[in-house]
Amino acid sequence: TSNEKKPQYPNMVNFTVDQMRGIMDKAANIRNMSVIAHVDHGKSTLTDSLVAAAGIIAMAAAGDTRLTDTRQDEQERGITIKS
Repeated sequence: TSNEKKPQYPNMVNFTVDQMRGIMDKAANIRNMSVIAHVDHGKSTLTDSLVAAAGIIAMAAAGDTRLTDTRQDEQERGITIKS
């Protein structure tokens, strides 16, 4: 019918969390990633959490490690300035 709601992105793949975990368990599947969001919406925290889920840093350190903040002024101020 004409009132039927169509998917916004009909060709987008929709993985479940379990499927994503299965994919992440295979090192050969890991590739570069990109996180795009507005200012102060948790990009650094999300990145830390993904890195922790991959076993690179401890889960307890996720969100505080701020791996993407490599500049000295970013580390001192606790904010991402350039990405």
